[in-house]
Amino acid sequence: MSDPNRKGDQLSRSVLVTGGNRGIGLAIARAFADAGDKVAITYRSGEPPAALTELGCLAVRCDITDPEQVEQAYKEIEAQHGPVEILIANAGITKDQLLMRMSEEDFTSVIDTNLTGTFRVVKRANRGMLRAKKGRVVLISSVVGLYGSPGQANYAASKAALVGFARSLARELGSRNITFNVVAPGFVDTDMTKALTEEQRAGIVSQVPLGRYAQPEEIAATVRFLASDDASYITGAVIPVDGGLGMGH
Repeated sequence: MSDPNRKGDQLSRSVLVTGGNRGIGLAIARAFADAGDKVAITYRSGEPPAALTELGCLAVRCDITDPEQVEQAYKEIEAQHGPVEILIANAGITKDQLLMRMSEEDFTSVIDTNLTGTFRVVKRANRGMLRAKKGRVVLISSVVGLYGSPGQANYAASKAALVGFARSLARELGSRNITFNVVAPGFVDTDMTKALTEEQRAGIVSQVPLGRYAQPEEIAATVRFLASDDASYITGAVIPVDGGLGMGH
């Protein structure tokens, strides 16, 4: 009897992408779904794009700053797809402001979503991964976390912290065959960057050695590699996908 979880020659895995309803997260969700995996995404507001439904993805509303919502989301995902085997912690926010004008709420809300929210979803996924004695976790950081950026002290701090978080867990859980890696995108061609003026876009591109923005699919391809068998001996790594912008950082 054929395995219902198998598509072609690949065993379908349970994948969760947080913040998978747009931009980089959506591209990652599509990449795994196209490969035949069972993909769930979380989203905080609005409605998930119809493209996800067409791909057969499970969309779960979840604010990762709320532990109860995280727990409920995992229960729903596990009921339909089984325990999460691959977690892509992508959800994040920005509240850019110069330090002298940055409020306590500007700082703490970014940390609570980008760092503490990641802690919540990783810890909950870890439960099933420990039982299975295997798992892949990829955290989406940013070149800003390594390189720095004026007006983004809160965002940079949250994204830099993901590196220490991942590397600590890589040491803690490597013996359980669970890998933790970080992808650090540079400037990516998304709705957020499309909203910039032509002058702003040109200024950004002038700093990038490859002279262009990344496509979301290029970030997704790197994430898929880290979740593949080809990357089974990679853990604690920080992979920049930034066109050379942050080299040496």
